[in-house]
Amino acid sequence: MVALLAALFFGFVPCFFFAYILYWLDRYEKEPKLLLGAVFLWGAVVAAGGSYVLNTLFGITVFSLTGSEGLADVAGSTLSAPFVEETLKGLAVLIVFLIFRKEFDSILDGIVYAGIAALGFAATENSIYIWRGYVSDGWSGLALLVFIRVILVGWQHPVYTAFTGIGLAIARTNRNGFIKFLAPLTGWGLAMFTHSMHNFLATVPLLGELTCLLGSFLDWTGVLFMLLIIIWANWLEQKNIRLHLREEAQMGIITPAQYRTACSAWAQSFAWLSALFSGKFMATGRFYQIIGELAHKKEQFHKHGEEEGNSLLIQKYRQELATLSPRAQD
Repeated sequence: MVALLAALFFGFVPCFFFAYILYWLDRYEKEPKLLLGAVFLWGAVVAAGGSYVLNTLFGITVFSLTGSEGLADVAGSTLSAPFVEETLKGLAVLIVFLIFRKEFDSILDGIVYAGIAALGFAATENSIYIWRGYVSDGWSGLALLVFIRVILVGWQHPVYTAFTGIGLAIARTNRNGFIKFLAPLTGWGLAMFTHSMHNFLATVPLLGELTCLLGSFLDWTGVLFMLLIIIWANWLEQKNIRLHLREEAQMGIITPAQYRTACSAWAQSFAWLSALFSGKFMATGRFYQIIGELAHKKEQFHKHGEEEGNSLLIQKYRQELATLSPRAQD
């Protein structure tokens, strides 16, 4: 019982922490916590459960046709797992894209929703692997699997599925019909390809022990690449705030000091910290969240026009900012 609880703890708690890091990295316009919780739950239950069933059926089918357990393992790892898992994880992002379009505004949103859905999946999968490590080799096996699943490859599922999120985000922010069609398919394809490459190197040791080192190098290169994409996406959001909120500052809806604070993630953090001691924390958090929302809607209005009532949302956000401005920390 203690080992099972340990497996669940080390499976889920690090993924909660990683999900918070992703949430924190979205510096200018946070996504709704309820929606993020829903995609995490989808990953942990629907994607993980569905993948277990479908991958198992695929492996049984290959084994029954070939009689080779090794071939069934390789085929399951490199073909079935990437296709099934990236499809089921990506469905969570697709649902947000289709049903909650007003919350899906940017490349960074695609990465965050995809990453957190993938972390839900990873939490369940990690718990299973860590438990198997205990069953196989006791507490030393459990500790080894914690190191492998949490430290060594803990960010891999978010990196794979982030490509699907990026593809959907490109479709969301582009007017070209061909790009709208091609971008999600390309993102989904890259998610499956990177996932398959990782599994291939983990399953087929072509270079002996060097295969593991090569796989780890490629994995962490992918993590670094996605981090650079996140930094770039945050820079774009900062640029949008500078461009689109200048008008609100000139109109007197927000103060010049609040405009300067809004243009810097670090200045916003200091404003929230100061608001803790001035009784303005709730108003300040909502104020700068609405600033990010308004910047996105004005950018969408600039690119797509009246799509889904953008002008009405812009007026709504302006009115809320005017109400919050006197109560928000600058």
